[in-house]
Amino acid sequence: MRKEISNAFGKVYLTIEYDAEKQVVYNNWVGYQTHAGIVAGANACLEILQENSCALLLNDNSLVVGPWDHAVEWIATDWTPRAIAAGLTHFAHVVSSESLAAMSAQAMHTSIGSYFHMHTFGDVAHAQEWLRQARQTA
Repeated sequence: MRKEISNAFGKVYLTIEYDAEKQVVYNNWVGYQTHAGIVAGANACLEILQENSCALLLNDNSLVVGPWDHAVEWIATDWTPRAIAAGLTHFAHVVSSESLAAMSAQAMHTSIGSYFHMHTFGDVAHAQEWLRQARQTA
């Protein structure tokens, strides 16, 4: 299952895929992220997590441009409780340490990292391995 979310200009800024074999939802965010776009994308991700009773999320921000601090509070206070209620237990977050988005990722980790198992990675391969290990011990 693959879902693409586009902005008002028709450009895809988020691709969400559920991998049934690995039991992981993979989000691939691209470009600059607006508050409205983050809300729409995160809610779409939550629907896929719920539909598949998925406990593992790989959230890839390695192609995100610029900060997205404007959405951290909403993620912490609105999305996170709903994600936990849907069964999310492990959140692997991939960010480029060279980007301004890394600061936003750190702010999000500080806000929500104690609610479930969350780890930040510099590449997708390490995030996938961490989630694979989590799946095996679940």
